[in-house]
Amino acid sequence: MESLVRLSVFLGVCAVMILWEFRRPRRLLPRPRRQRWVTNLGLTFLNMVLVRITVGGAVYATAVFAAEQGMGLLHWSTLPPWAAVVVTLLGLDFAIYLQHVMFHAVPALWRLHRVHHADLGFDATTGLRFHPIEIFLSLGFKMAVVVLLGAAPWAVVAFEVILNASSVFNHGNVAIPESIDHGLRWAIVTPDMHRIHHSTRVVETNSNFGFSLSWWDRLCGTYRAQPALGQLRMEIGLSDYRTPLNLGQLLLLPFQGDAGRYTFAGARSVNV
Repeated sequence: MESLVRLSVFLGVCAVMILWEFRRPRRLLPRPRRQRWVTNLGLTFLNMVLVRITVGGAVYATAVFAAEQGMGLLHWSTLPPWAAVVVTLLGLDFAIYLQHVMFHAVPALWRLHRVHHADLGFDATTGLRFHPIEIFLSLGFKMAVVVLLGAAPWAVVAFEVILNASSVFNHGNVAIPESIDHGLRWAIVTPDMHRIHHSTRVVETNSNFGFSLSWWDRLCGTYRAQPALGQLRMEIGLSDYRTPLNLGQLLLLPFQGDAGRYTFAGARSVNV
């Protein structure tokens, strides 16, 4: 049931975002959708199959195990159920923010994460484009956080649904009126906010790490309101990879070349 709920919401959000992108695109894409989607959706399908046949439902199962064993901070507290749910959702979302920062800070992790950033376009399918090893590392991290928190299983399912929907939404190539976008940013990550994170400029790539809530970037000093060149002129992707990569090349990308200048360590001497 947990997998069915997640899949149903995921497909529904994808359908809405793709239709929205067709009707109200924010930017012109450098390549036709069908060319980019073969790669992005191919990688997505591969990840779904690998997760399903290996550790499918692992995060939910971990929450069930923690509940049965009475493990985690929330099982040792006297918080009412509604407060425990709020703590679970906020705690997991902040953990994903920290995880994202670490994938930029640690060169070995950045090698994996640059598969996501090497997309020369930016649309809903970009939010699904991750290397399989990154997917498994993220699952392991979420399982550890779930045990630490003692998160309720159904709250974990709700978080996974929100996270997947947010990733598709905030990567959407959709036009939102500036006044509405400005208001939404006080609570959630909008496409215009997250698009800055996909700029080729190093200082912009290393900002706006949030996926669902925008609060963490503001509180931790990683928020950037606008790209230097504006939303329509900013260059998307990585300056080191300006040629489209196919599925096989993406899978091999983490094991080729050096970590580059986009990690925090590499960015210290870069002012662009």
